[in-house]
Amino acid sequence: MKIYTKTGDKGETSLLSGERVEKTNARIEAYGTVDELNAWVGVLRDSIQDETVNSQLIYIQDKLFTAGSHLATHPENKRDFNLPDITDEHIDMLEKAMDTMDSELPPMRNFVLPGGHIAVSNTHVCRTVCRRAERRVIDVMNQGKVNEIIVQYLNRLSDYFFVLSRFVAHKNSAPETPWKPAG
Repeated sequence: MKIYTKTGDKGETSLLSGERVEKTNARIEAYGTVDELNAWVGVLRDSIQDETVNSQLIYIQDKLFTAGSHLATHPENKRDFNLPDITDEHIDMLEKAMDTMDSELPPMRNFVLPGGHIAVSNTHVCRTVCRRAERRVIDVMNQGKVNEIIVQYLNRLSDYFFVLSRFVAHKNSAPETPWKPAG
């Protein structure tokens, strides 16, 4: 099977149901951004040497594929594809991971500038792309075309990436540069 089909050459693509939509469709924007986030999580995994964190990131990548699959499918066709769901348990996993990491961190006293270590920087890229994905998915949710739990998962995931950035900085003795507004 060839990877190229030439069916998208005029600016359209297919949803999982086979329905043709423009590549600028809100649904395509949403799952494209989730896919971009998943790629950045892969970059992040490659820059972190912690087995526990890498296991969490692989788990997160799986859930991002699940979210993308839901975004690529109309809710009424979901049963036809036997898609796994994003559930409260997946959100709970993120919260527990954040609580565990946070228990090892000093209190936060300032906003911090992204940077200080390549893994910290990659974590902040994941956080910001995750926020964009969340905004794109909200567009689709507001059209009644995706379950709000995906928005909730992405919201919590961006929080996870923020805590992870601090955790990675702490574990690597990387400086956290406080933001000091110039006035």
